Amino acid sequence: MPAMAALPVVRSLVTGLPPHRVSQSDIREAARTLFPRMAARPHMLDVFDNAQIKFRAISRPLEWYMQPRGFGEKNAVFVEEARALTSRLAREALERAEIKPADVDAVVVVNTSGLSTPSLDASLIEALGLNRHAARLPVWGLGCAGGAAGLARAADLVRAGYQSVLYVAVELCSLTLVKGDESKSNFVGTALFADGGAALVVTAQGVPGPPPLLSLHGGYSTLIEDSEDIMGWNVVDDGLKVRFSRDIPTLVHSMMADNVSGALAAHGWTREEVGTFVVHPGGVKVLAAYEDALDLPEGALNASRRVLCRHGNMSSVTVLFVLEETLREGPQGKALLSAMGPGFSAEHVLIEFPS
Repeated sequence: MPAMAALPVVRSLVTGLPPHRVSQSDIREAARTLFPRMAARPHMLDVFDNAQIKFRAISRPLEWYMQPRGFGEKNAVFVEEARALTSRLAREALERAEIKPADVDAVVVVNTSGLSTPSLDASLIEALGLNRHAARLPVWGLGCAGGAAGLARAADLVRAGYQSVLYVAVELCSLTLVKGDESKSNFVGTALFADGGAALVVTAQGVPGPPPLLSLHGGYSTLIEDSEDIMGWNVVDDGLKVRFSRDIPTLVHSMMADNVSGALAAHGWTREEVGTFVVHPGGVKVLAAYEDALDLPEGALNASRRVLCRHGNMSSVTVLFVLEETLREGPQGKALLSAMGPGFSAEHVLIEFPS
């Protein structure tokens, strides 16, 4: 493993979904049965329409969620489906990057919606025949911010001298639904959360392979003071129960302009240099708050809105879907990839697309 630092580049990006795809209207109707008291309250079901989501992927048929499920059963499904999805996506990502499994010298796996010990990177090494001496970095608990943070950590490993890093994120958020929990947080989560995965190969610039999709110039992390209550899981007998307790769009309005300026300044960039923003779509109000706070032109976050509409909120994975969608638009020059999550935290990655 060479000791010289190198510019990290992304050689491949693959996204994918579990097998069951359902419409938002079908989930809305299921919510009437799952949460009869909440559904009977005036305008509560409007949250499903206001989310501006049309379809979502889930790990089991919709009927499966209509019965009570304990944490053990849900988590067993998580391990089974997460292993299958990550193996499929990682194999394709390596093929696209023209990297042999035995040449992978580090593996980063991000997730927050289920538990696995051994961690999911171990199953990837077994399933794909990766280098058994690869450094392993499982990252758990960062929620929606994890997609950005994981990308930054993969880049850090390349700067540290690792040559070929496999980075995988997987979230099966549908498995956190708690039937009969009539809290507003659980109801809103049912209207937003979905399942998906992504795999990327991050290498040093000099590693042979296809032209890089983008380069990674640094990350910037912020843990907001006294903010633990904003978002997270409460662990209950029925599983991971979502917690929302404060207005996230208002928080974005109040802090994001200064936070983004700080992220760029830390690496010698200016706001005027950045032409593209790759933002995790936590919800339509969160995207509107980003646009207002950063004074973005109309249409600047259309890629985020398209991903939200087609797939819902897949926690850490979602911003990587947005990155893939952005790449289809042929962007050039400097960009910022951003996500927020439990902590409460903000994660930014400074990226650059080929000119």
